[in-house]
Amino acid sequence: MKLSPNAAPANARALAFLRICVGILFLVFGQYKVFGTQFTLHGGFQFWINKFLEDGAYPFMVPVLRGFVLPHATAIAFLVAYGELVIGLALVLGLLVRPASVFGLLYMISLLFSANYPGAHAPLWQYFGASLDHSVLALCFLSFLIGDSSVEWSLLSRGGQRKIQS
Repeated sequence: MKLSPNAAPANARALAFLRICVGILFLVFGQYKVFGTQFTLHGGFQFWINKFLEDGAYPFMVPVLRGFVLPHATAIAFLVAYGELVIGLALVLGLLVRPASVFGLLYMISLLFSANYPGAHAPLWQYFGASLDHSVLALCFLSFLIGDSSVEWSLLSRGGQRKIQS
């Protein structure tokens, strides 16, 4: 299906708008973790991992969280904090959007499996319902991988716009 001449720029702007909004969310999430110490140095990260273990991580993630993540919690907390900040900057600025989206997608999938297990006997639809807080952002990152969300409103585009190839 070929887009009308007016649809392509509108679609590019819509994808860029979504990219920037998701980027702002990640800047908000990352900045308090990077510029404060509660998450990285004072147990905030460990609190969340333990909460994931109590509230329902997918069974295959439990040994990973207990055996790898918790023993290396401080290093992983810094990786999470700076990772969120860098993903946010990349999305807002429109620079290295695809690599940032790969890491964002992997991060959302790991959070989904760490925190959104509805239980062994839950109907299939509950798996999707339980995952909404992470799967929606994962789908955004997937969209940024499929499309070129840096065509509009990025530092790479001239005057905020690049010529759209049809």
